[in-house]
Amino acid sequence: MMNTANKQSHSNFAVLWRLLLLFKPYWGWMLLGIILSLATIIANVGLMALSGWFIASMAIAGIAGASIDYFSPAAGIRAFAIVRTGSRYAERLVTHEATFRALAELRHWFYLHLEPLAPAVLQQYHSGDLLSRIRADIDALENVYLRIIAPVIVAFISSLVFLYFLSRFDYSLALVELILLLIAGVITPLVVNRLSQQSGKEIVRLSTELRVQVVDSVQGLGELLIYGAAEQQAQEIDTLSQKLLTQQAKMARYNGLSQAILSLCANLALLLIVFITIPLVTSAGLSPANLPMLALFTLASFEAILALPLAFQTLPETLAAARRVFSIVDTKPLITEPSGDSPKPTHYDIEFNNVSFSYSKDASTVLNNLSFRLATGSRLGVVGASGIGKSSIINLLLRFWESNQGSIRFGGHAIEAYKSDDIRQYFSVVTQQNHFFNSTIKRNLLLGKRDATDAELEQVCRVAQIHEFIQTLEQGYDTWVGEAGIKLSGGQLKRLTIARALLKDVPILILDEPAEGLDSKTEKALLNAVFEYKKDSSILLITHRKVGLEAMDEVLLLS
Repeated sequence: MMNTANKQSHSNFAVLWRLLLLFKPYWGWMLLGIILSLATIIANVGLMALSGWFIASMAIAGIAGASIDYFSPAAGIRAFAIVRTGSRYAERLVTHEATFRALAELRHWFYLHLEPLAPAVLQQYHSGDLLSRIRADIDALENVYLRIIAPVIVAFISSLVFLYFLSRFDYSLALVELILLLIAGVITPLVVNRLSQQSGKEIVRLSTELRVQVVDSVQGLGELLIYGAAEQQAQEIDTLSQKLLTQQAKMARYNGLSQAILSLCANLALLLIVFITIPLVTSAGLSPANLPMLALFTLASFEAILALPLAFQTLPETLAAARRVFSIVDTKPLITEPSGDSPKPTHYDIEFNNVSFSYSKDASTVLNNLSFRLATGSRLGVVGASGIGKSSIINLLLRFWESNQGSIRFGGHAIEAYKSDDIRQYFSVVTQQNHFFNSTIKRNLLLGKRDATDAELEQVCRVAQIHEFIQTLEQGYDTWVGEAGIKLSGGQLKRLTIARALLKDVPILILDEPAEGLDSKTEKALLNAVFEYKKDSSILLITHRKVGLEAMDEVLLLS
């Protein structure tokens, strides 16, 4: 049992250290935030202590009729107040700036590791799960600095300062402070951490599952309504919500308990300090004004550990989120990238030589000893029934997957010699599934070419037989398409997809079922316009229909 606990602690430390290394570019910001937080706490405690001493001294001087220098302590009080206010504002500004910068860098780092996994590895993850990792899990990692690292360091340093201050009066005062600080700031948080570990993990798991269900409900709302399953789906979401609320309520109770213990320890420290200080005033010659000063100092000093229970409580949830992020980052891509630079092709011939392919070891063979050649500037039609493996040709050409046997050559070089990003620069693809962002028609089109002019946009939209429709819209090209293009029909989205692909000036155009959702008349006019527009490019047409095949130089039948 002890060995398991040690392994878990080592694992937790390794995860935290790995996160800190990712935040290394912002260590300066983080250190500045810690210094400002430390200054805030010390200034606040100093303000309380000096105020108590000053009020008591003025009262004693008034009773005794003695004179007192009130300018110096008054100036000190004002200085502490100014420092507390200024450092509190600066601390909030700096710590949040450091956190936001670190999160932005973390998201960028995560995406750089995520992109090579698409689509081969990421297809095993649900879209809602990926959304949860990108948004919620990374957001949870803000706790690492803001609620864990900074509060622990500040509490440790400030507690040492406070203990040293009390020891200058009497060691028994420092001992009492030390014991109660340990109870409130170390023992209680550790117990709360142990109690909240399971709840923290459950919150991360249930939150992810809830997001998955909600995303499924939104994306498949039409199907749910058609099959009468909407109410059942709503009940499942409600059940998950109740489970999540139950775990969150447990965490709230743990937090309330820890805060209650902290308040109890602070007040108990106050009473004990007073009881110890009274004899010192009467017998050791300690100034009576020091009694309220030490009492208020002790009470205020517990602000240093105020955030520790929450830090230890959020630690399990934060570590669980970090492990979920690292589990994807540590996954190796299926594609092995070449170590050197990609070759520069002198032509754009594509050759498949006895290529066989399956998506996994246990899956059946999709392509079996496939051979063909698409010469530069020529046109090839690939025909076959749905599921026969036509789209797998695209996946191999774009290096989303690698073939099991045989060879693929592009421009006279083995396709394995090209880096994935480099090989994709030569292709423009119209796939069966195309994503549209919740933005305008124009912005979605500009994904094909960022610096395209309005004239270029109009030209490709005319070729795709969609310009006239766009002109009928009140806002034209600035019309919002909605989430996943929900405001447009399937045929309209398909034509916009073709227009976007035509914007990309590349030597090879791949059309995968380009006329899906279109009537035969529109389909024929569209394909003829596309072929004419790309007459100097290589064209690979993948279809299960006959329209457009008459314009191909060769037709490959898959069976």
